Amino acid sequence: MTASTASRRLTRARRDKMIGGVCAGIAEFFHVTPALVRVLFVLSCLLPGPQFLIYLAMWIFVPESEA
Repeated sequence: MTASTASRRLTRARRDKMIGGVCAGIAEFFHVTPALVRVLFVLSCLLPGPQFLIYLAMWIFVPESEA
């Protein structure tokens, strides 16, 4: 593991956010586009499960990015 990957943390994005910045933060963490994460989230909501509750929990508990 390199120093750059060791210091990576999941944060909510201040830029590119639409509602809470959760999807944009996940996109930054995995180095993909926010649109891809948003589409995958919406598609996952078609399946049974607690996706919306997980999004709300992340909105509350994941800190907002500094930059």
